[in-house]
Amino acid sequence: MQTCTIRRISRRFVPAVWPVGVRDTIGSPSRPLPIGLRLRPIPWQFLALIMILPLGWPPATAAAPLDDPVEASYESSILTAPNLFTGGIEGPACDADGMLYAVSFGQRGNIGRVSPAGDAELFLELPAGSTGNGIRFTSDGAMLIADYTGHNVLRVDMATRQVSVLAHEPRMHQPNDLAIDTQDRVYASDPNWSDGTGQLWRIDPDGTVTLLEADMGTTNGIEVAPGDAVLYVNETRQRRIWAYDLDGAGNVSNKRLLIEFPDYGLDGMRCDVDGNLYVTRYGKGVIAKINPAGDVLREIELHGSNPSNIAFGGPDGRTAYVTVADARHVETFRVERPGRSWWMFQEQQTGVAPRSWGEIKRAP
Repeated sequence: MQTCTIRRISRRFVPAVWPVGVRDTIGSPSRPLPIGLRLRPIPWQFLALIMILPLGWPPATAAAPLDDPVEASYESSILTAPNLFTGGIEGPACDADGMLYAVSFGQRGNIGRVSPAGDAELFLELPAGSTGNGIRFTSDGAMLIADYTGHNVLRVDMATRQVSVLAHEPRMHQPNDLAIDTQDRVYASDPNWSDGTGQLWRIDPDGTVTLLEADMGTTNGIEVAPGDAVLYVNETRQRRIWAYDLDGAGNVSNKRLLIEFPDYGLDGMRCDVDGNLYVTRYGKGVIAKINPAGDVLREIELHGSNPSNIAFGGPDGRTAYVTVADARHVETFRVERPGRSWWMFQEQQTGVAPRSWGEIKRAP
């Protein structure tokens, strides 16, 4: 009867013999065990392979740094069940914990909260007379909401869910969408849908309201570029996106046309960390990715036809969330680069640069 042995090597037990034909390179057995094969000792090369495999061979691909591109499918999938929101679903924004918030959950005036798995619940009922639209988060984690029926920008304490008025401006038609810079200055679009015009406002952290421009088209989507150097504003009916230079005090100058579309409408839009705009094309059912030169790089097809706004979140800022008005749901897809607001928010919350933040978060 043939025998084999078990030898303890680096706290792992491996057989010290192998079938006939393999050269004896190991040594003599110490505790024979009967087996039904004619065996000889294992070569050291094979033993080494056995020992390496449990330790993680082949080596896993290292996680990409947060400022490096990753492969993205750009294929949209439906995240939430239908009809949890009304047709007024809008204003998506992610908090530091990765939860997504959007307006019109169940009925107008409610704010819904959606988990990364797509589970949705009521988060907040706004005061009577208020209706939310755009949502942003400040550097201290407070939620800001454009209240278009109350002509307000509301502030929500996320711990207590108490709602206060950051700014009230009777001259506003209806504050619609919001953008925020690194100094917590807020920029608000203000369309007048009845006559196809609009305005552009700035709200400082102390609630001071400044009119930046009047007599525009129907201002809607709005976003600040990385570095707070450029402000983008689109006009839904005119299908134009304008770019302005921003100075250190939040004033605008050097207005120029970034791009004009021949068809369909425009709604909310957000930047990634490279300054590319992701623009909702209302009626066309796509998200247009546009570079800072105004070139359309790609269009991401959605399941619904009327996307109303977009936000970035997920564990690395590369998950896009799109509110879709006609389908009354949220869709999601992966992109190559983190969203600009997500990137900025992580730095503000941790006090370190996003590159270092990513390394800290990936550390065991």
